[in-house]
Amino acid sequence: MPGEPAKRQKREEYKKTLIENDAALPKKKFYRQRAHANPFSDHSLTYPKSPADMDWASLYPTYAVEDKEQTTSRSHDNDEEEKSTAVKALTKNVEIADIGCGFGGLLFALAPNFPDTLMLGLEIRTSVTEYVQEKVRALRVQNAATGAYQNASCIRANTMKFLPNFFQKAQLTKIFLCFPDPHFKQRKHKARIVSYTLNSEYAYVLKPGAIVYTITDVQDLHEWMKGHFEKHPSFERVEKVFEEGEGKDGEGMDECVRLMRSETEEGKKVTRNNGMKYVACFRRLVDPAWP
Repeated sequence: MPGEPAKRQKREEYKKTLIENDAALPKKKFYRQRAHANPFSDHSLTYPKSPADMDWASLYPTYAVEDKEQTTSRSHDNDEEEKSTAVKALTKNVEIADIGCGFGGLLFALAPNFPDTLMLGLEIRTSVTEYVQEKVRALRVQNAATGAYQNASCIRANTMKFLPNFFQKAQLTKIFLCFPDPHFKQRKHKARIVSYTLNSEYAYVLKPGAIVYTITDVQDLHEWMKGHFEKHPSFERVEKVFEEGEGKDGEGMDECVRLMRSETEEGKKVTRNNGMKYVACFRRLVDPAWP
């Protein structure tokens, strides 16, 4: 493509300046990438064999903890393996997942509102993931005195394939599915981020009482997501006031719904274009007792 090598060179030169200035926020124009990615392609992804193998400490260094007792109790042959495992641990688990986090607008709005809760953005596009990671790094440097944004991080991942590799059973309290790819063509519907099968995976990683938040500007996709969650036995729709609030000021609206409506890049675009935003939230039910 004409001009592509020059653009790539400019991007690389710009990224070098970020290395020299840790506190500089990244510029989106150097991280633009096409909006659609095929979740069924064999992307070059790194993912853990199980949640226990995930290196969380590299994402949340402030919350890293090393189990010294366990390290010294192992034999010499297993020292290196145990040390590697120990430094991966955190003092608390990730509880919020923003699936398809895009440029991280919601993630960066949630972080200061839930300062004691670890949250993770998951994004399949390489450049977009890199942008969020660079912004997390810059915000941490800028707020070093207060420790803000140490609770937010982002990784490149395909959650349609590997969600249970990252999260344990009943680990999460919130999952956000904000303005997902609508995959308009019927033959592409199988690539939508909501389906009966995927909902079972969401149910697996969510605690009872946890919430799945969905928002889109495409009514057909809204009806699709709503229908699939309502049919699933592990979920129920939340109360109307939770999603919409009451009165002119939306009193009673959940704070996360309020942020989801206003802080995502897509949400801001819809607002500028005077479009509609369709919200549906679902609560994870307690599993029935075994007969």
